[in-house]
Amino acid sequence: MSADQRREITVKQREVEAAAYEADLSTVAGVERLRFFPLATAGGHGAELVTASGREVLDLSAAWGAASFGYGTGQITDAVSAAAAAGAGASVLSGAMTGTTEFAARLRATVPTRASERVYLGLGGTDANSVAIRAARHATGRDSVVSFTGSYHGGHGLGQEAQDFGADSGAQGVARVFDYPVTAVALDELVPALGRHLAQRSTACVIVEAIQCDGGVRVPAPGFLKELRRLCDETGTLLIADEVKTGMGRTGLRFAYEHAEVLPDLVTLGKALGGGLPVGAVIGSAEALDGPTASALLTLAGNGIGAAAGAAVLTMLDDALLGHVRSLGSLARGLLTDYRASSRPGAEAVRDVRGEGLLVGVELASARLAALTCYRAWELGAVFYVVRDDVIELTPALTITSAELAEGLSILTQALDDAVAGLVPESVLEEFAGW
Repeated sequence: MSADQRREITVKQREVEAAAYEADLSTVAGVERLRFFPLATAGGHGAELVTASGREVLDLSAAWGAASFGYGTGQITDAVSAAAAAGAGASVLSGAMTGTTEFAARLRATVPTRASERVYLGLGGTDANSVAIRAARHATGRDSVVSFTGSYHGGHGLGQEAQDFGADSGAQGVARVFDYPVTAVALDELVPALGRHLAQRSTACVIVEAIQCDGGVRVPAPGFLKELRRLCDETGTLLIADEVKTGMGRTGLRFAYEHAEVLPDLVTLGKALGGGLPVGAVIGSAEALDGPTASALLTLAGNGIGAAAGAAVLTMLDDALLGHVRSLGSLARGLLTDYRASSRPGAEAVRDVRGEGLLVGVELASARLAALTCYRAWELGAVFYVVRDDVIELTPALTITSAELAEGLSILTQALDDAVAGLVPESVLEEFAGW
């Protein structure tokens, strides 16, 4: 059986998967659904998902980066199983747990900041960003927060209120949103305006993604983070690096801000940190993170099972893996650039290919075309999603092989060709609006 035959959905498989998907629609709350096609999974291994019908599909998203070290990864499953069997404990709320303390110490040694003195352990990137913002307010005595157009910092709470993408920016007066500069000209325009705003000394923090993900895989102009660091230093403003999606090796370095050679005051982590389990963190100074006492409580935060998974992830995040990520990132962008230069039906619809490491954005001619391509790829056997309307985001498992990546990109380009040729009915978009 060929790879295409193994992956492409049959009529019978579609029926089985549709039934499993309908069961989800009748039980799971709509507020936590963001759907692009009727995906229903029963398991996974490595960079592949196994659907409810037994079909294998390549996951070029890695569950939005949460499964960045693959599904069923031995190091992670072994660590989690051992922690569960040992009764690793459920909370650090009112007592220390040795495994969790050791994990926090490793994080403190791994994540470079201005003062990596304390680690907040949470359940994901959303609460990490909320805690980081609260910590900045506590440390500075100020209330205002600066974020950027296209930013995404959480699914609820202060992180969501401080972002621009997918939410009402400036909710409850929390955020002032500035343009995210992707060109030198935009950066030149941003710096004086942001400098004047920060000079008022009412801003607690600037929260920023070193590369915007949900905002469209937007890579900033060179010097952007260095300018932010300078302006924050001049005005006593804390700099928060949101590494929830770009951290843990995604861009070929451990953290995306390291490309710019700056040190943030606070760094937030999530998604990949738990290897698929709910784990988040904030790393920064004791001044910011030690008080007020009991002001950021989640009963299950810092639980022993999540800490074991996180410790396994840190062990896997070595120089060999980072080199692999850089190599495959170059391969992906090269193959997509070659496609763009070809005479194939969808080539002219590719407006840009960009990113760093295994964070790749493919900007298409329209949001409609991006959604149709996404849907068709699911039918052909690959999973990825659309961000910022017209950008396909690729964040596969960092452990994906070159052969798997090439196969996945072949499915993507075939799906785009099919969408351009009108082989995907527009009616499929009625149920799958995405964002």
